[in-house]
Amino acid sequence: MTTTADQSLWLSALPATPRPPLTGKHTFDVAVVGGGITGLTTALLLKRRGLRVVVLEAGRVASGVSGNNTAKVTALQSTVYSQIIKAHGLAAATDYATASLAAVAQVADLVQLENISCDLRRAPAATYAYTGSEAQQVDDELIAARRAGLPVRSSVDLDLPFEVHAAVRLDDQLTLHPVKYLLGLAAAVDGDGSQVCENSRVLDVSGTRVSTADGQVDAAHIVIATHFPTLDRGLYFARMELTRAYCIAARVSSPPEALAISTGSPSWSIAAHEDKLIVAGQSHPTGKQAVEPFRRLEEFARRHWQVEEITHRWSAQDPTAYDHLPMIGTYLPGNNTMFTATGYMKWGLTSGTFAASLLADLVTGKPNDLADRFSPHRLSLKSLPELVKKNAEVAVEFIGDRVLPADATSSENLPRDHAHVIRDGLGKTGVYRDADGQLHAVSLRCTHLGCLVRFNAAERSWDCPCHGSRFDIDGEVLEGPATRPLPKREPR
Repeated sequence: MTTTADQSLWLSALPATPRPPLTGKHTFDVAVVGGGITGLTTALLLKRRGLRVVVLEAGRVASGVSGNNTAKVTALQSTVYSQIIKAHGLAAATDYATASLAAVAQVADLVQLENISCDLRRAPAATYAYTGSEAQQVDDELIAARRAGLPVRSSVDLDLPFEVHAAVRLDDQLTLHPVKYLLGLAAAVDGDGSQVCENSRVLDVSGTRVSTADGQVDAAHIVIATHFPTLDRGLYFARMELTRAYCIAARVSSPPEALAISTGSPSWSIAAHEDKLIVAGQSHPTGKQAVEPFRRLEEFARRHWQVEEITHRWSAQDPTAYDHLPMIGTYLPGNNTMFTATGYMKWGLTSGTFAASLLADLVTGKPNDLADRFSPHRLSLKSLPELVKKNAEVAVEFIGDRVLPADATSSENLPRDHAHVIRDGLGKTGVYRDADGQLHAVSLRCTHLGCLVRFNAAERSWDCPCHGSRFDIDGEVLEGPATRPLPKREPR
């Protein structure tokens, strides 16, 4: 199960045979929940410190957001330094820059030390102005990134086939094949008393015990590295906004070298792998309507490159904390046995890596100067109005969808590959007719906190506008914070 309707460019690298699931009762020093960039990097760093670690992945290693991205590992990240300085001041931006630069170096080191074949390539990263009106934002980010300590420079000399009105450039960043990289990390973790288990969805965490459908682990420490914290504790869902972004891969004769992203809205993110151009963007809050995002990305690609064919389409979901800094640390205040990391603002290959370094220090009791900066329990007074606004919008969504009328009374005339909403007593039922003509019907009440989900036609999923949970056409959970499926209904 992936986070996208179609396969990403990277997921074909997954081996046909999964790793065995967890079965029986076991004891480890650390249980890591989640087999993505944060979980596997944390597990490897802890194993190197002499701990016995188990990684429990609900599906396949790297099949979540870590396998559905643009494969950029960079410390220059759109206009993030302008945002951090505005919300937290220069010291916070400097800490974020220091951590991000260290993460880029650490990825390169791990590839070399573990001899991971993952198509690693050095490339310049750039934040650019696609239109003249975006140039001021680029200039502001240049100043902010320099103040934060990044060795950036102003340069429009990017190998892009359109006019660049302004650009911030940071050389010597990385791109790689993320699934191959994560498979290499998993291979390094597995063995010598440590273990990586696939198809091992965690159903319960109680104290220091982690339970799956077929197994149980007792561990002194637990790391929840599921991109969005899956346990309904700590009110993480109320402090983050979740957005979806879309990607296409297109075969072109001259793919660009630069890892570039524009500052405007819509934003155009550009990367490449082998003979394929990668274009990403069309972001929107989860549960809001996406207007043909893949078509728009394809139009952009064809406008500027000679596209031979579109080879892949995929998407991913990313959480951003209300105060625009990742949350890394203890899951709950005062609890030194369970830890988590989230809120990577779409830059998870970088932030997930430095999160792993911080988590490894916290688990082993090693002092880390960034612990307070990224603590999930920090209070950002400047950002409190944004938090209040966000939760007010959730309240509007919760109430508003209940008073909207259903858009049909029967599914008899529902076209193939379309969905609609039918009133079902006091509730509502979502009905989707697939390409073969079969109807799929589910309750629209999200199993997290009861908001009504909406159909995402680009990905054929039911998405919650309140806290970002996603479900497939039969109600199975694609992404949390929900952990239970939507109840099925009889189509009519």
